[in-house]
Amino acid sequence: MRLDELMAAAEDLFVRQGVEATTIDQIVAQAGVAKGTFYHYFSSKADVLAALRAKFSQGFLDRIDAAMAACAPDDGVARLRAWTRAGVHAYFDGYALHDVVFHDVNHPHRGATERAAVLAQAEAMLRAGQQSGCWRLTQPGLTAILLYHGMHGAVDDAIARGAADADALAASLIPPFLRLVGAPTAA
Repeated sequence: MRLDELMAAAEDLFVRQGVEATTIDQIVAQAGVAKGTFYHYFSSKADVLAALRAKFSQGFLDRIDAAMAACAPDDGVARLRAWTRAGVHAYFDGYALHDVVFHDVNHPHRGATERAAVLAQAEAMLRAGQQSGCWRLTQPGLTAILLYHGMHGAVDDAIARGAADADALAASLIPPFLRLVGAPTAA
């Protein structure tokens, strides 16, 4: 499909040389399509960037959903562990694209829509754990913010330090996350 080829070419070029340095001509040349094909799907590089942002976000959410779906629905502790592991791995695996699509200082909403979807997913996981009696939270929304930004910040720090062991980082985050929600940390 031409759209997929355009998206893959734009992603590769944006990651390798930056959004500003990439031209539409380079995107269509790498995708092997006519320039008119680009304009059939997008009106600008900003549109491609927005589409890549949505693709990254949906992939992140899908990966976490799949990990949590492998756990019993009433096992909040297992689901929080799965959320943490999958989130850390998804971010490590996609950080180059993440940094391109979310670290644009000119992005007017700074990823608010995408972040809201991730936070809603985390809050739903916390509420389900609460309904199952795994923990009692007075502010599940705030707790979701703390979990998400804690995980995000820890991965950013690990990447900046050159650490690449997603499993070790996830394992180190799980005990404080479980303490945050008031769940047992052993298991």
